[in-house]
Parts: sequence; C-alpha cells; structure tokens
Amino acid sequence: MRIGIINDLGMAVESLRRVLLTDPAFSVAWIAKNGQEAVDRCAEDIPDLVLMDIMMPVMDGVEATRRIMRQSPCPILIVTASVTGNSSKVFEAMGAGALDVVATPVLGSFGDPKGGEILLDKIRKIGRLSGMNTIRAKVAEPVVEEKAPAKTSKNKLVVIGCSTGGPNALIQILSVLPKNFPVPIVVIQHMDEKFGEGLAGWMNNQISLTAKVMSDGEFPKPGEVLFPCTNYDAVLTRGMTLTYTKEPQAAFYHPSVDIFFNSVAQCWRGDGTAVLLTGMGADGAQGLLALHKRGFHTIAQDKETSVVFGMPKTAIELGAADTVLPVEKIGEELLKNL
Repeated sequence: MRIGIINDLGMAVESLRRVLLTDPAFSVAWIAKNGQEAVDRCAEDIPDLVLMDIMMPVMDGVEATRRIMRQSPCPILIVTASVTGNSSKVFEAMGAGALDVVATPVLGSFGDPKGGEILLDKIRKIGRLSGMNTIRAKVAEPVVEEKAPAKTSKNKLVVIGCSTGGPNALIQILSVLPKNFPVPIVVIQHMDEKFGEGLAGWMNNQISLTAKVMSDGEFPKPGEVLFPCTNYDAVLTRGMTLTYTKEPQAAFYHPSVDIFFNSVAQCWRGDGTAVLLTGMGADGAQGLLALHKRGFHTIAQDKETSVVFGMPKTAIELGAADTVLPVEKIGEELLKNL
C-alpha cells in the first residue's frame, strides 16, 4: 500500500514515516509540506492512501481534500496533532470526502511513535474497504418476527445512516428542518467515539434542532438529533430506549448502521423514515431493507450528490429504497412524511 504524507512539521512526518515502516505492507509514496503540494503530487502520482494534516500553510487540509477528491480521487485519512481543537475543520474535511480522522503519533523519548497502532489499525481498515464499494457488511440479515410490534400512528422516528461525506450531507438535510420538528432523529455516522461531542457541537452551530450525543438508556425525543458516540454499537431495545452494546462483533464499522437499523425494524412500535447517505462499503443496506419490509419510508442518496456511492448504491440494488433523491431534496422529503 503506497501512502502519501502531507504535513508541514518535520517531526510529524518522521513519526508517521516510522509508524509506516513497522508494517512491510506499507511504503511512503511521497511527502508534501502543504495542501497545494499534495494536490499537485496526487495529480502526478495517485497513492493508495493520503495521510492529510489539517492546519498547514499555503493551503489547509480541508481545501486540499476538496480538490483532491474532485481532481484525483483517492482515500484520505485526516491525521492531525490537535483533533479536538480543530473539530470544525475535521468535519469539513470529512464532509469533503475524508474517510476518518486520527491523532498524529508522537515520538517518545526513545524515538518510538506513541499512538502508532491506532493509526495502523485505521490504515488497515481503509485498505480493506478501498475500491470495494459493493462489499457486503458482515452482519446477518435479521429475521423480523412474524408478529411485529404493534404500530401506533403517533410514534414516528427518523433514522439516518452515513459514512464518507456524511457530515456535510447531514448539514444539508437537517438545516431544512425547523426547531419544532415533531419527530425524533437518530443518526449513525461512522466516526471514532472521541469525536462525537465535537460533531454534535459543530451541528448545533448550523441547524435549528438540538444535536447531542446519545446517552445510554434514553428515549428518542422530538426536536433532538441523537448521535451514538461509541466504538461499540447502538441499538433500540424492546422498551423503546437506546443503548450501547458490545455484541455482535461481526460488524466492520462501529457504530454499525446495519445493526442499529435492524434493531429499529424489530423493536420500534410505530413507523417512520429511514435514510441511507453517502459512504464507502455497504453498511446500512441490509438494515434499510429490513425497515423497508417493516413499512418505513426508505430513502437513498443519489449517485450525483454522494461523495462515495457505496452504501446507497448497495441499498438501491437490493430494492431497499422507496425513493432515490439528491441530498438537497431529502430534508423536504422528511417534512412531507410527518
């Protein structure tokens, strides 16, 4: 796996280089000192993965991500020294197409990079997904009980699943909804647990609804957008409350869209709308199908507005989507289906 490093700090570059050298499957394709250099290098030689810093001279990582994904698309992992301090920039970059974010490993007193294993794990995961937009999630399709929970017309729920490009897509959808939107919303965004609070805070600056991290045991409430923040999974229980679970472990991503959607199909005593947005892989496609069979109105984002047309494409191929829409029309569709 050939990897490009973009960072203006020599110490950070050396730390990243040492981490990559610990795995013979990885090699450094090239090094760039700012975003403009990265755009130029990608145009000349597209690597298998780019490790992109956020704060750099000449051109920052957000704009560089945007241009690379437009001109020379390739997987991008944000690697930055100050993740929490640059949370808005991180989410902008993820909205532009970056796959994930991780803290830059720091060289220890003996020259060993601390945090290297976390970075390597992220790289290996991206390597397994890259170029595999039709990969099937390793989660068995649930058997929905013949006697599904009784529906009540008053109980509605909106569930949304997304990955690569998700933050920006969510803003376009949720900013259309008024503060008194009468239906609870739960969003499963593929993201490391340490960034959940930052994502909710970033959302709150741009939408009228209240975005917050999901608490274990809480009930979805109208006017709130809940984001599970965990390296495990989120599920809906028979008691209609939300909880975190370590099982099943077969899901590739945590939190898993499939696992959450499937739990809603089995446990929600009502109806609602399910949305599957841009993302690499196929997580959420089987879950959207389960909700479709339960009578939820199901929506998939279209190819033209998806940063990566993997998750919604698989759902469409399964016949799980009632409607396929550009992202800017999905908020209006949610309002129509109150």
